[in-house]
Amino acid sequence: MTRLADARVVIVGLGLMGGSLSGALRGRCARVTGVARREETIESALSRGLIDDGTTDLVSVVDGAKIVVLATPVRTIMRQIEEIGPLLSPGCLLMDIGSTKAQIAKQMEHLPASVEPLGGHPMCGREVAGIAAAEATLYRGCTFILTPLARTSPDALALGESLVQAVGAHPLVLKPNQQDRLAATISHLPYLLACALVNTADVLTSSDPAAWEIIAGGFRDTTRIAGSDVTMMLDILLTNREEVLEALNTYRAHVRRLAQLIASGEEKDLRQALTTIRKLRREMYP
Repeated sequence: MTRLADARVVIVGLGLMGGSLSGALRGRCARVTGVARREETIESALSRGLIDDGTTDLVSVVDGAKIVVLATPVRTIMRQIEEIGPLLSPGCLLMDIGSTKAQIAKQMEHLPASVEPLGGHPMCGREVAGIAAAEATLYRGCTFILTPLARTSPDALALGESLVQAVGAHPLVLKPNQQDRLAATISHLPYLLACALVNTADVLTSSDPAAWEIIAGGFRDTTRIAGSDVTMMLDILLTNREEVLEALNTYRAHVRRLAQLIASGEEKDLRQALTTIRKLRREMYP
């Protein structure tokens, strides 16, 4: 099995996630090559010490790489899998770090038999995007989901786990559909709720300038993720529609129930509902 320390790793996409991954891997593998659309991005990554070398020509660098990581938006990842699959060396581990996995896994099934596929989704990030926001410490302490296919060999999975551990994260192996269902509720739904809350505040308070003088930490914290990169979130929502819609429908039912309790004025029932929710939250995060 190839050791991570001996591998040349190609990171495709040098935004926040790809640039941070490159910086975290540099010095822990034989060489880190970055691929970006713009020459200025390559220059920035080089000047910040996030990569050993870089190029805007993806096709020119994947041959001979032991590990290729696709760190682009989900629908771009699916196109790139098809584009570079035939160009990868036998035994190459092709990973991605897209936020949804089922459609990517389906695309990976069409890779040449000699290529090892492995999906990935690090549960970390920030609301800012681009190479300027990249930090080599971004992945430290986070859970890094891995979604092997049935054809992924144990050695390939072990290599992927060693990469995850090398950047300071904790690997968690899930099935692609399982990861999408969980992520829809704990990651994608909160983004939509934050967006809805921003719109609600705008409709109900924008005419009163005093509103923005009394904003408290709760509103800022709850709406923080509404500032996430729109292109990234569009890819996530449109490639995980069924799971996201199910999460939204369940959420609507709970909001409707709370609205009914408030409208009824039944303090005892409302208190019981809120107390139960408070207990659940404390059990999640003691």
